[in-house]
Amino acid sequence: MPYFDLSIQNHIAHLILNRPDQLNTMDPVFFQELNEALKNLNQGNQARVLVISSTGKHFSAGMSLDAFGTSVAMDDQTPEGRAGITNHLADLQASFTRIEDLRIPVLVAIHGACIGGAVDLVSAACLRYASSDAFFCIQEINIGMVADLGTLQRLPKLMPMGIVKEFAYTGRRLPAQKALQYGFVNEVLPDRELALEAAFKAAAEIASKPPVAIWGTKQALHYARDHSTADALQQMGWLQSGIWSNAHVKEAIQGFTTKQTANFPDLAPLKPND
Repeated sequence: MPYFDLSIQNHIAHLILNRPDQLNTMDPVFFQELNEALKNLNQGNQARVLVISSTGKHFSAGMSLDAFGTSVAMDDQTPEGRAGITNHLADLQASFTRIEDLRIPVLVAIHGACIGGAVDLVSAACLRYASSDAFFCIQEINIGMVADLGTLQRLPKLMPMGIVKEFAYTGRRLPAQKALQYGFVNEVLPDRELALEAAFKAAAEIASKPPVAIWGTKQALHYARDHSTADALQQMGWLQSGIWSNAHVKEAIQGFTTKQTANFPDLAPLKPND
């Protein structure tokens, strides 16, 4: 059975984790299929936004320790073996970075447990909608290791550092309402269905905007997050000069004033090696 279901409708891609009997845990095949799905979405131009959700009782219990047994017991006896750990982690990190770098915004609907590697995954998304029963846990510290696939690098840019340290050091659960209070999730809904509905509502609004303007906005926000204000303003000038369209602005204003749906061209598809 595939690890994911992927569909595209009305310019919205929906990627569903669909191994509920395994708590949607992550093993090497999970990463292979995730990489392939993200690659195809990034190269294509049918989808203007991606929604990720899950099945079963929990969003995901994170890494499958059984499947990664040999990886958990990595070679720490030689410098050559320890050097290999770096490359192994880089491959796994790249999978979640693809979510962050996708040409289109990524929204996640989260319910139940979001543990370990699942926190790495959702931290790389743009927007997060949670059900009231959702909770997050930096589980790695509870099994004697450092979270290493992006949680510790991305969470401090989404929540106060002191809060991140508390949950990273203790391995405590972060309930959905607390995650909302700290700014990690955008909204908490009563149940899974309503969380997914909220994600799709936002996705539909995003899909109605000019795709190239959404692309440019995502580029500018990520650049500003990682650079000084002066550098980001300079980058904004270069970016705007490359994607500005009088036609898009006219179409958007006309649609707004007449209450009619505006029409915008899709992003150009990418060549397979892009």
